[in-house]
Amino acid sequence: MLLLYRIQSFFGVGNVYIDKTSDMASYQVKSITDLANVIIPHFDKYPLITQKYADFLIFKSIIQSMLEKEHTRIEGIQKIVNNRASMNSGLSDCLKAAFPNTILVSRSEVKYPEIKDPNWFAGFSAGESCFSVVISKSKTIKTGHGVNLRFGIGQHSRDLELINSLIQYLGCGQITKKRDKEFVEYNVGKFSDINEKIIPFFSKYPFLLSLSYSQIYL
Repeated sequence: MLLLYRIQSFFGVGNVYIDKTSDMASYQVKSITDLANVIIPHFDKYPLITQKYADFLIFKSIIQSMLEKEHTRIEGIQKIVNNRASMNSGLSDCLKAAFPNTILVSRSEVKYPEIKDPNWFAGFSAGESCFSVVISKSKTIKTGHGVNLRFGIGQHSRDLELINSLIQYLGCGQITKKRDKEFVEYNVGKFSDINEKIIPFFSKYPFLLSLSYSQIYL
């Protein structure tokens, strides 16, 4: 949660909301003025390099429509809904029923650029990666238990090109694809790679928040 307050301080707008029932917190900017004058210019200057950039461009278009007061007319609302339908997971069932004539707008094609800034990858990993410690029973080890380490990053399959590039970028790892899901994962499980490549990288470019994840199978 401290990181969210640091983000709020960095931008100087928005609020941090805490959901006590789920023990979750989120940073949100809801003001159209703040979105248009602070958030959008930031991501124009420092663009996303994943397919999420296409969602950002649609979001930016919706903000422009609202600044021009298009949302005060039913035609403008339909235009916004058309845009919203092409973002993320699309419309909810409720919105689909309310706007049956919705036509999806085309999403911009995002061509993956090379990762040039290691700090970008450190920040991306802070939000998308996990470090796993798997402890499992073993008949071949004297203690009766084996310990396996894993560093992984999962993304939607639309960012397969980015995930594939991590093998070359970090010089290790492999890609796992889920046949029944639109999901791909980059994994590093070899101890020498974790010790000689992954740990040194994040020691040089540390996270701004604590990140840990463990699995124990007995």
